[in-house]
Amino acid sequence: MNGTLGHLGVLLALLGALGGIACVVIGLARRRDDLLRQAMAWPFVLLLGMLLATFAMERALVTHDFSLAFVAGNNNRATPLFFSIAGMWSALQGSILLWVLILAVYLCVVAWRFRAKASDRVVAVALVVGLSVAVFFLALMLGPADPFAAQVGAVANSGTGAGANALLQDNLLVAIHPPMLYLGYVGFTVPFAFAIGSLVTGKVGEGWLVETRRFTLVAFAFLTVGIMLGAWWSYQVLGWGGFWGWDPVENAALMPWLTATAYLHSVMIQERRGLLRIWNLSLLVATFSLTILGTFLTRSGVIDSVHAFSDSGIGPALLAFFGVVVVGGIGLIGWRGDRLVSTGGIDSPVSREGAFLVNNFLFAAFALIVLIGTVFPLFVQAFRNQTITIGRPYFDTFTVPLGLALLFFMAVAPVLPWRKAAPGVLERRLLVSAWAASATIVCCVAFGLRGLLPLAAFGLGAFAATSALRQLVLAALAARRHGFSPLRGIVGRANGGMIVHLGIIVIAVGFTAASSYQVQRYLTLTVGHPVVVDGHRFALQAVRPLHLQGRTGAAAYVQVDGGVVLQPAFDVFPGQTQPVGTPSIRSTLTEDIYLSPGAEMTAGSTSATLTIIVEPLVVWLWAGGFLAGAGALLAAVPGRRRRPTDPISVVVPEMLSEPVGAGAGR
Repeated sequence: MNGTLGHLGVLLALLGALGGIACVVIGLARRRDDLLRQAMAWPFVLLLGMLLATFAMERALVTHDFSLAFVAGNNNRATPLFFSIAGMWSALQGSILLWVLILAVYLCVVAWRFRAKASDRVVAVALVVGLSVAVFFLALMLGPADPFAAQVGAVANSGTGAGANALLQDNLLVAIHPPMLYLGYVGFTVPFAFAIGSLVTGKVGEGWLVETRRFTLVAFAFLTVGIMLGAWWSYQVLGWGGFWGWDPVENAALMPWLTATAYLHSVMIQERRGLLRIWNLSLLVATFSLTILGTFLTRSGVIDSVHAFSDSGIGPALLAFFGVVVVGGIGLIGWRGDRLVSTGGIDSPVSREGAFLVNNFLFAAFALIVLIGTVFPLFVQAFRNQTITIGRPYFDTFTVPLGLALLFFMAVAPVLPWRKAAPGVLERRLLVSAWAASATIVCCVAFGLRGLLPLAAFGLGAFAATSALRQLVLAALAARRHGFSPLRGIVGRANGGMIVHLGIIVIAVGFTAASSYQVQRYLTLTVGHPVVVDGHRFALQAVRPLHLQGRTGAAAYVQVDGGVVLQPAFDVFPGQTQPVGTPSIRSTLTEDIYLSPGAEMTAGSTSATLTIIVEPLVVWLWAGGFLAGAGALLAAVPGRRRRPTDPISVVVPEMLSEPVGAGAGR
């Protein structure tokens, strides 16, 4: 029953997508606005079908319906309910199902948001593009990635099932990280669709940018939080004490984030000055293309990664779709090139436009370096049948200088006025920031920190953070002076962007501290013989059996500094033959103490082999990620619009070009 219900849901969703496309195409060809208005109802049919399919899949997982191959391969009667529910996106077919469900939600929001503009040709073509993307993924579900395929030889509701990957049953983040990541990935379909709509119709003005701004910001916020949750999951589950290893799947999420960040900066130049049209369209095409490339990398089986899905038959289809998107996008930009040429230019390099342009080049270079390091081994494997690995040394060599440069421009760009900066503007607006950077470096050296790169990162972090805080304080004061809540003063795109900056700075500082000053020891603890690592005392109390829901094993009870007891363990999950190490972590604002089992333990033993890691400021990474995501959502909230007579626009003369008021983010 679940398989039949699921297939009916997918077919209904396909009907909704094809029906919407047909309505738009016929409506445009015959100039019938009534059909264009009717097309706005079809995304809801798509959503209804996907809700039905999702219900069928979740019902099959919760009831352990092993007549479905997906359930038999990724579920077990002993799997806890929570992880059974989250199991839908723990493997290839279910992840495609989640992808289309989220896309259906976005398309319904588009249809509702633009229902009064259904006859607008840009909106109509954008809807066709979004529905066409849905058709592609629905076709995958009806073919090589069918989540409701029958399990050959299985009898309904019998058998035990293989069970989900043990690493996907060990942390609650498995239920949050993938949906957040997909909400970001899929969300970029909307601005891409409108960009294609503007190119197809020839309406290449700035109107569609304003209409899709909030979709882009919301997708960016979800992707930011999703990436950080992925790093957190890796840190808490994999037992290596790290959070970012330049894994190809990690890179697949980072690349569209980099191009989207570049777009969010450069699009302000287009909205304000009508410049960089071709560049911004290229960034949108690149961002959406990279989400498809990331889908290919994670779901085709071409890479070997702990994050990747197993080998599948959808790789060629995804690669072909990626090619269509890239070639189609570039072709349309070339076709409309004469209409996209800007009549003006950047007046001065010492201006906000100039700083944003440099910022964009840095982000583009960052994305290109990550792209090369990710796909080059695949080309070597494909054309020369050789296996090579590009690791951290390559990425660190090229990305660390770019990261430091980006921190510098995060401080400079927001305080620069548009068009041209008057003499002395930078000195006046960045004086406090410069003193803060100098004081930070001096304090770090005084406390014994060494290393040119980490000290530079801490100094530039203070430089950029003080600059962003200055903007927010001035905005809050201006709002309060004119009768608004200070919190209202930081709502809007410009000031929300400053909060994003603060989140990225916090991540950069935490990443630098944890990477540069980590202390790691691999040793065997014995009961009655405590050891000291980096000033912390570790005493093994016992190794005891572990009995938790859905798993068994043994855990070492280790007291840290005479207080908290950590329990690194080896767990055995139902359906799995190999034990899985589970780290135990004590987190504070200043440092993490991380214990990971280094060898299999036996209950009752008087010794345990562990990896002991002391890492400073790790919790700053997670805090910074959530702060950046919250800032992006605040930037999507409309601020109070300025009026020509609005006194808030003349409060601080030097800040006329800066985000000072509640209406700065229109």
